[in-house]
Amino acid sequence: MGAEEKSLRVYDTKKTFFARLGNTMSRILTPTKVGFNNLLVNIKRNSMVKSYKSMVNCKEEKKETLEKKFEDYYTLYLEAIDGLLVETIYKKVVMDTASDYEKDALSKYYNIIHLKENDEIEYKYKKQQYLLNIDYNNLKEAEKEKQLEEYTKIYLYEMEQLYKNLLKHYSIILPEQKLPAEKENIYDKIFDTLEEYVLNIVPLKKIDDEELIKQCSLFETYEVGKLDQVDILDKKMILLGISRKLFVHSLPLVVAERCYIKLLKDTRSLIVDTKIARKRENAYQLLLRLMDQYNEKLLAVKIYWNNNEEKTEYNKLANKLKELEKIKEEKGLHEYDIKKQILLIRQDMNFLKKYNDKYYRIIKFYKGRLVKLGDMRQIKSFKTGKYQVVKGLKKEIINETAC
Repeated sequence: MGAEEKSLRVYDTKKTFFARLGNTMSRILTPTKVGFNNLLVNIKRNSMVKSYKSMVNCKEEKKETLEKKFEDYYTLYLEAIDGLLVETIYKKVVMDTASDYEKDALSKYYNIIHLKENDEIEYKYKKQQYLLNIDYNNLKEAEKEKQLEEYTKIYLYEMEQLYKNLLKHYSIILPEQKLPAEKENIYDKIFDTLEEYVLNIVPLKKIDDEELIKQCSLFETYEVGKLDQVDILDKKMILLGISRKLFVHSLPLVVAERCYIKLLKDTRSLIVDTKIARKRENAYQLLLRLMDQYNEKLLAVKIYWNNNEEKTEYNKLANKLKELEKIKEEKGLHEYDIKKQILLIRQDMNFLKKYNDKYYRIIKFYKGRLVKLGDMRQIKSFKTGKYQVVKGLKKEIINETAC
């Protein structure tokens, strides 16, 4: 049974023994995190854990049957937590006896419920994630080490699928015809989902990939202190790099490319919109790193291209980047860095010129940067008194600063 097909069944709470037991327990619960963890949830969790063990250790011929049995226990377990939230915590909030944690938990719960109005698939995934997190945090708070160790295996097993399914869902709806604000919202959801996974799931997993460990460590540096716009974009770039390791199928190449293009566009806009020189320089350095990662992690492994011209252009760039490696060996890192900047800037300029004057401000910035790098010359026109950028016999007049 796929995660999208799992729904929480509704029982008549006046007729079942466990419901009456749950109602009795709700009257004696204390207003703490441990208070969530009543007897009914314990019973359902224990049954699910036993079923999971049987499924993992079974022979192949029994696997399908035991997987179905586990899914049934899993659904009943979620229903127990769901019922506890709605029946017990809601009553406490109404009677003004709930703790701040319980009030916050119920508030988040109803925010997820509201998702159902616009996107039922997202609602089902998000609700399961939320209910699993509630019980996982309760076990940690109660310091029940043995139970937590057994539960963590199931927690990771289910969460892995839920995060992947969420990203697949966002990947499907992103290309649909939507308003710009709606598109922006989907991009935010993709990056938020990646961030949640890195923060909540990755630390619980055993990772041997050194590059992935390095990327996750780099991401952690952005979890401390206040972030500016450059930091936020840099953080998203790191998350995209991590996604190419962990979510190759859940976040397909075509969707990852859209995300990279979105970050490139946002970074270019930041360069020309900011009035602070330091911030502009930081954004420019980020743009160079982003171009590098986009080329290395996406374009280099891209199989299907929109047309042969795009593929040919990238192959030319890739060959030129390889040739630059010789400069690094012969003339050092400084000369290599200059040549690489010039190559990447000119590549982006050629791409942006296809859109006529839409990106004229960033193109002006690029020209000014090429002057600083010694790839263009700036001379004064005797006719107009304005400066011109000259390379070879080609002249381009700059009428205003880029930023």
